[in-house]
Amino acid sequence: MTAFRTLAPTSLALAAALAAGSAHAVDFGAYFRAGPGATKKDASRACYGLSGPGLKYRLGNECDFYGEFLLSHTGKVDEVEYKAHLMTNLYNGGTDTGDEKVGINQMYVEGKGFDIAPNTSFWIGKRFYHRADVHIVDTFYTNLSGVGAGADGLVDVAGGKLNLAFFRTDNANRPGSRLNLSLASMDVNPGGKLTAVGTYTKGQFSATPSEAAGTNGFGLSLQHTQAVGANVTNNLWLQYAQGSAGLDGNFGDLNAPSAARGMRVVESVNWQMGPFGGQAQAMFQQDKAEGGAKTNSATLGGRVSYAVSKHLKLLAEAGYSQKKPDGSATQKLSKLTVGPALSAGPGFFTRPELRLYVTSAKWNDAANAAAGAGGVTGIGDGKTSGTSYGAQVEVWF
Repeated sequence: MTAFRTLAPTSLALAAALAAGSAHAVDFGAYFRAGPGATKKDASRACYGLSGPGLKYRLGNECDFYGEFLLSHTGKVDEVEYKAHLMTNLYNGGTDTGDEKVGINQMYVEGKGFDIAPNTSFWIGKRFYHRADVHIVDTFYTNLSGVGAGADGLVDVAGGKLNLAFFRTDNANRPGSRLNLSLASMDVNPGGKLTAVGTYTKGQFSATPSEAAGTNGFGLSLQHTQAVGANVTNNLWLQYAQGSAGLDGNFGDLNAPSAARGMRVVESVNWQMGPFGGQAQAMFQQDKAEGGAKTNSATLGGRVSYAVSKHLKLLAEAGYSQKKPDGSATQKLSKLTVGPALSAGPGFFTRPELRLYVTSAKWNDAANAAAGAGGVTGIGDGKTSGTSYGAQVEVWF
């Protein structure tokens, strides 16, 4: 908690300074999840999933303690409107106290109304950028976030916007550059919008005795969002990447050769029909290494909520995932969670939500072997099934 106590006065001082410059100009937003949980006697709480994007269903299956807290200041100087953003986060891989990690995951300024391009928004700093997720697996299948600079709304195209952004990374003395060009929310059919993201990456470091030199990469991601009436929304992603580019439009492995390639298809649907709401996904991903070895990952699952009353929901979530590297056995895992929740309203995405849950999972020996010491759950008993229970709050505003 020492780091949090150190950072908290700093955040409050910043908020006070911003507020002093312009009354009522500071906005506050947050997301966090927390709660106690347990599994068998004499063991830490367990959560169940395979490694890889989209392969862990999160309801009653999150062993961490996480929050992010955003301060935003809005101002105007002559014709220029600007916003300054600072987002801190607090994380603990377990849910007990004493080992929190505090960080800053956004700190940037954006401005619009400059005379050279009055309709374009320019920004510089560290930020979340062009993220699109499937909530039930806590996976952003499109995620261009990082430290960079960009211009949004350069040109209007078919009702959408052309955006350009440049990013740098120096992580672990492995510098690299990334260029993203996106066409966002283009009208392509009645009720349908298309977002296209192109990615170019370059690892800019020399080879060492233990590591290959940085390489180039390319990626293309297409996301089609279709409204089906007023109550159903469908999202379809088609994604491809090679070399040092990631499937999500971000950096991948910065020294991956051009022969390394990946592709992914994701189908996700959200609905709210009276008291009955939910989200489901189907995903297939293939990763191909330089020598031609492939790893296929696939999953199918969903979460449903039923509002018994305005503030009481019944929740259920089920998912099945598998992963098959060439030359190895197929890893398999299935998970089911049920429980009631108190909520601010009957909608699937209405928060805050205060939940009780019981989670049951089954997996095979191949999943345990791939997870290493302790197996899927980290319990270390070599079992291939488990049950967890607990309470959790989730809120965003």
